[in-house]
Formats: sequence, structure tokens, C-alpha cells
Amino acid sequence: MQQKSARAKTLPSHAPAKPAAPARPPDAPEGELRPLPGLDYGVLDQLMGYALRRAQNALYLHFQRAVAAQADVSPQRFAALVLVAGNPGLRQGVLADAMGLHRSGGMRLVDWLHAQGWVRRAPDPLDGRGWTLHPTPAGRAALQRLSEAVLAHDAALVQAVGEGGGQLHPLLERLATAAAAASSAPLP
Repeated sequence: MQQKSARAKTLPSHAPAKPAAPARPPDAPEGELRPLPGLDYGVLDQLMGYALRRAQNALYLHFQRAVAAQADVSPQRFAALVLVAGNPGLRQGVLADAMGLHRSGGMRLVDWLHAQGWVRRAPDPLDGRGWTLHPTPAGRAALQRLSEAVLAHDAALVQAVGEGGGQLHPLLERLATAAAAASSAPLP
């Protein structure tokens, strides 16, 4: 008896092979997450989370274009620099907690910021085993430059949404609060 082989859906390649790109941040998307014609997305088309994931992917790529001069700065790395600069003496573990990272992920993030010369570590005066984080003058200058680009990127996206674009941020904050509350509530 012969088995029928299932035909795999393949998508045409629209771009020639690209040369090797420089190393990207670990949270960087591979490319645009967009609906492809002829592909059945099933229940994904109905899910708010999938729509948010697609939006987040597009936002990330737009962010990367906005900070092209510092191509290896990701939204996560930018956020960490913002938090350190705004809170000199911040403990490394608190930074990880504030960003929703495991402590080892926070350490890798701080290692990257330190390697850029943007953050320096100092022994924690309250816990000799820990570190506090302090922005360097180069870090403050980088933050100023990056903030200008990121604020312009954000404003352009809000404007692109059109009417109601200004309400998107408060709605997303409400969604984050509601989702956090729902995830800690017992299941029915």
C-alpha cells in the first residue's frame, strides 16, 4: 500500500540571499511578521495576542531603523539604559526585576551596557555580593541621542495610527494591568 505524501506549503522567496549581517541583539526579530497570501492562519486571526505580537514585531523593526546609527541597540537595551540613567545606584537585580528578566538575563544586559562604556558597576554598599549601576558620561550622551530618535519613532507611529492613536498607549497599559491580574487569578 502506497502512502500519500503530504505536500508542504512553501512560500516563494522574494529576496536574493543576503550577505551575513552583524550580530543582532538576542531579542531581535528575524524579519517582518506579516500575513502571507495563501497561508491559513486559523484561530490566530482572531487572537488579540497574535495581533499584538505582529504589532510588536513591526514596532521593533521600526525602532531598529530609527536608531540605525547604533544598530545593536534593542528596545530592551534602550530601556535598561533609561532605567540606569534615571536611577543611579540601581542594584543589578532590581534592574532585572523591573525588566521582567531572570537575574542572569539582567547580568548579560548589564554586561552589554558596560562593554559600550555606558554603565559602570560599583560594589553595593548594602550587600558586598551585589553591584549597583551608574551611568557614565558616555552613557548619558548615548541616552540623549537615542531618546531623540526613539521619541521621533514613537510619535511617527502614533501619527500613522491616525484617529485614536493617542489612546493606544493608555489602552495598552490597561491591557497589561488586566492581563497581569488575570494571570494571577485562579482558573475557573
